[in-house]
Order: sequence, then C-alpha cells, then structure tokens
Amino acid sequence: MSSTKEIMQLDYSRFDFKDNVEYEYKLDKGLSRGVVEEISRIKGEPEWMTRFRIRAYEHFLKRAMPNWGGDLSKIDFNNIIYYAKAAGKKSTTWEEVPQEIKKAYDRLGITEAEQKFLAGVGAQYDSEVVYHNVQKALEEKGVIFVDTDTALAKYPDIVKKHLGTVIPPEDNKFAALNSAVWSGGSFVYIPEGVEVQMPLQAYFRINTQNMGQFERTLIIAEPYSKVHYIEGCTAPIYSTESLHSAVVEIIAKKGSKVRYTTLQNWSKDVYNLVTKRAYAYEDATVEWVDANIGSRLTMKYPSVYMVGPRAKAYILSVAMASSKGQHQDAGAKAVHLAPNTTSRIVSKSVSSGGGRTTYRGLVHVAKSAVGVKSTVRCDALLLDEHSGTDTYPYMEINREDATVTHEATVGKIGEEKLFYLMSRGIPEEDALSMIVNGFLEEFTKEIPLEYAVEFNRLIQAEMKGSVG
Repeated sequence: MSSTKEIMQLDYSRFDFKDNVEYEYKLDKGLSRGVVEEISRIKGEPEWMTRFRIRAYEHFLKRAMPNWGGDLSKIDFNNIIYYAKAAGKKSTTWEEVPQEIKKAYDRLGITEAEQKFLAGVGAQYDSEVVYHNVQKALEEKGVIFVDTDTALAKYPDIVKKHLGTVIPPEDNKFAALNSAVWSGGSFVYIPEGVEVQMPLQAYFRINTQNMGQFERTLIIAEPYSKVHYIEGCTAPIYSTESLHSAVVEIIAKKGSKVRYTTLQNWSKDVYNLVTKRAYAYEDATVEWVDANIGSRLTMKYPSVYMVGPRAKAYILSVAMASSKGQHQDAGAKAVHLAPNTTSRIVSKSVSSGGGRTTYRGLVHVAKSAVGVKSTVRCDALLLDEHSGTDTYPYMEINREDATVTHEATVGKIGEEKLFYLMSRGIPEEDALSMIVNGFLEEFTKEIPLEYAVEFNRLIQAEMKGSVG
C-alpha cells in the first residue's frame, strides 16, 4: 500500500524537469542525406540498412505534408536535432546508468515499476536506449527483448526479414522520416508457444530542446505465443517545439495474442506524429490500448490488418485535450482482409480549456472477407463552451453480409451529477476529476494497477484550474 500512496502523492510537475547530461554525439540541427549517412556510420550499421535509410530519406523529400488532421505548418525540419547520444555505454543493470540519467528515470519511477511487476524494462533517452533488462527466465525461453539497434547488430537476419514489411518507408511522410533517421525503440521476439505472463515495458523521454525522437519498435509473436508490451512517454516543457515520430510494427502470427498499451504524456510543445500498425494472421488477436494526454498535436491511428481468417482486433483509444491550442487527433483503423474476422473500436475523448479532440477512424471490409463483424463506439465529453470535438468515421464495406455498427455520443457533465458530489462535501474541481475518471474507466480497467493509479493522477493534474 505504501508504494501506491507514494504514486498518489506525486504531481504532474515531476515530468517537467531538464537534465544536465553530457552527450557523446549530438548532431547539429538540420536534415540532409549527409545527416542520414552519419547516423548510420555512427551506429556501425550494415550497408543494407544505410540503403534503407537513404531510400526513405529520398521519399521523405518527395512526399508532401499531410493537408488533413492537425496543423503541421509550424514544423521546421531544419530546426530539429536528429540524433543525440548521452555519454556512457548501454547498461544492463541500473547501477551502470550515468548518474544524471538515473536521476531522471528514478523520478519517473522506472526502477520501482520493474521491481513490482514488469518482466523487462527498457528506457530510451533522446535517441538511444540507456538501460535494458530482461528477466533470466524469459531469456531461457528464447524471448528477445532488446533495443532495436542491438537487435540489428545481434539478430540482423530477423530484423532484415521483418523491418518495413508492415509499414514501408513509402507509407506516409512521417514513416519515411522515421525510416531515414530512426534510433532506438524496442525489438520483441516471442518464440512459438511461449506466453509472457507479465508486461514488458519501455519508457521514452525527450530531454533535449528541439529534439526529434524517432524510435522504431518491432514486435514479432510466433504462433500461439502471448505478450503484453507497455510504453510510456514524457518530456520536459520547452518554449520551442520538439518532434516525436515513431513507427511501431507488430506481426502476430497464427493463434498468437499481442497487446500494446501506450500512456502518452508528452509536454505541450511536442508534435506527436506516430504510425502504428499490426498484421494479425489466422486466429491471432491484437489489442491496442492507447491513451493520449499530452503533446501540442497528436496524430495517431493504431491499425490492425486482419490478414488471416478469424483474426480479432480490439482498439481502445483515449484522448484528453485540456488547453487552448492542444489538439488530439486520434482514432483507429480495422482492416478486414480475411473471412470471419472481428473488430471492436472504442474511442473516449475529453475536451476542456479550449482544447480540441478528434476521432478519425476507418473500418474496411474487403470483397473476399465473408462473415465480418465490426463495432465502433465513440464517446466525447465537453467540459466547457470553449472546447471542441469532431468525429470522422470512414466505412468502406464491400460485402453485403458484413455486420458493422457505429455509435457516437457527445455530452456535457450534467449539473445534477456535479451538484450531488458537491453536496457531499467534495470540491468542484475534485468532483469534475471524479466524473472524468469515471467516463474514462474503460481504459483504466484495461491496464495494470500501478498504471491505472498514475493515469487517474494525471487526469486530476490536467483538471487543475479547469474550474472558474
């Protein structure tokens, strides 16, 4: 109980600190072919990866900026640092991590979380992973959980076979950018029939002003395996923008089950532009549980392509925009390419303080996909007249026998609920937090207790100052 009390007593400001870290490498601002080649050279990568990066960079130059979704006009690609590596070697024990970085992650609770319930943990600081550990029992079962740079060095054949097969560099402009300058991220490989009972976790932190973070995560679940991966993201507050543009690829093979949970709490000067996609093969299940609280702009639409019969997808998207100029443009995509596949999408959003939330989703049913069932539900909560919410559901149904439903609601906090709680002696601000937490309960029920406590605390912090 004491650890839970400690978490409850923490406040939002613990994420807003800058660290005085020495850097082994820190490239100048700006993007060019030379920068891309330099990143590959510093890392000592094989020639095929250098070619992959250059191919992606050339496509990035050709591809126009998206003209839909959030406002991307203020992003200056030449005012971003594309690679920074803190001094010190990559560590496998907490004691080996450089002191300044250790202090930062101690304040975020990384070590405590690992000791409590995590099977493995990785921590990425700016461009590079600084700490990584996997329980011995998992290693003995053949589970691989390392950063993606290490995977490229130690398991090049597996990486070469799978990287870019779910999300190729040509997929979109920001996937191309990530493919050109990626660094760090997580590589997870679960052998056939192995079930990882406890979550694997990674934590990503931007510390450098005008920093771009471009981690690349690849998860491969062999037939009949099972894994739950959790990521958290934070950054201190600067007066100028930072860019986070990750790519996540999941390959869920026959009969496997993969759950990917995100708790994103970037500071409100970060552009969070992420591409996340999974392929679910025969009888596989993929679950995205995704919460977005921070950032200036988030554009993120976790997708499941059901490429095998009886594959299942469950996507839970939660977004909160709590200040003027903040825009959470989030949602989900369920693409049914095989018969008898099933999907369920649930979106929950809260807008306050002049913030804006958007649900942007797609359900696609191919002509050959018989017996498809899909359910979409979007619930939006507006806390004041200055905030906004939008819903853009796209339905591409190419079969008459498909069963597809869509339900959307927009509401405000009822005065009677607020009055009832306040009549019981609860201050108005706390009463609002309780109602919002109740509205988002579907998310907190899906995550481990420690994360649920932290999520509720973050919501409470976001609600501060929302009254009056």
